[in-house]
Amino acid sequence: MAVIGILTCEILEFEFAHLLESDPDVARLTVLEDERSWRLIDKLRANGLQNRHQSLQLIPQVDAFIPDPSVKLEVLVRVMELALHDRKKILQEALVRAASEMGRHVEAIFLGYGLCGNALDRPEKLLAETGIPIFIPMDEDHPVDDCVGLLLGGRTCYYSEQCKTAGTFFMIPGWTSHWKRIFDKNFGKTSTDMARRLFAHYERSLLVTTPIMTEDEMHSNIKKFNDMFGLRTEKRAGTLQILKESWQAAKAHHIESDGT
Repeated sequence: MAVIGILTCEILEFEFAHLLESDPDVARLTVLEDERSWRLIDKLRANGLQNRHQSLQLIPQVDAFIPDPSVKLEVLVRVMELALHDRKKILQEALVRAASEMGRHVEAIFLGYGLCGNALDRPEKLLAETGIPIFIPMDEDHPVDDCVGLLLGGRTCYYSEQCKTAGTFFMIPGWTSHWKRIFDKNFGKTSTDMARRLFAHYERSLLVTTPIMTEDEMHSNIKKFNDMFGLRTEKRAGTLQILKESWQAAKAHHIESDGT
């Protein structure tokens, strides 16, 4: 029996739902049920996870997790608050607390994050007190820059699009779903007038398309955003390859260490 924990931002909720429900090695999936995880849970249920090779368990708190000794591999997931990466110290403190709590129940932790403003340039050191291996999506020899870099395919692709049009807002699936929260008075604390000033020199929304959301849905999600800031829409094919390869590497390392 092996248990791997996942800590991920809300922005990547659909990518992790897709990753986990399509992984034949994962026999049981447990999700901390709260206001941040309901979309991931709905996605898993919509894809019929519970009718396939996996089982889905929901728990009210991490300490309620009870592993199933009869399964070879199970995963414990906690979805973290959106946009903590905008506040480096807060993100680090939140991950330290969450990893410490989860670390008592799992043998390794996989992070659904990138460097995020260098908050996670050395995740293994930041979360060293967990005493277990820490994994993060890797772009060659370094963590991906952020969720956009992860789905674009790495730093080179990211930089090329920034050079093409400096005033680019990158719309990965998660951002098309969550952009309105920038204006939530209890969340982004950005007024519409302030946002218009911030976006004054932006020219386009770049849709980064992946299999987890249709292009039509992404277009529909950002129409109001583009209208608000006078942006045109362009698109570029994204990829889940880095996420999948990093997840497979974490599993392989753990399985090898576990001797199973």
